Amino acid sequence: MRRPKPIKTRKAVAKRFKITATGKVLRPRAGKRHLQAGKSPKRRRSLSTGKEVDSTDTYRITQNLPTSH
Repeated sequence: MRRPKPIKTRKAVAKRFKITATGKVLRPRAGKRHLQAGKSPKRRRSLSTGKEVDSTDTYRITQNLPTSH
């Protein structure tokens, strides 16, 4: 009898999202790749912090990360 294949992690999703210990999904903020000089320091600092993913997308992300929840 063959063993079933393990569920693979979607590596593209694993690189973009992080799951906290309480099960929340965090994402990085967009807009910090280039054109930094035109943004204020306060705005640049806020872009470096993570943000929680909307609840409608949380299920889809956690399905692609089977070992992290």
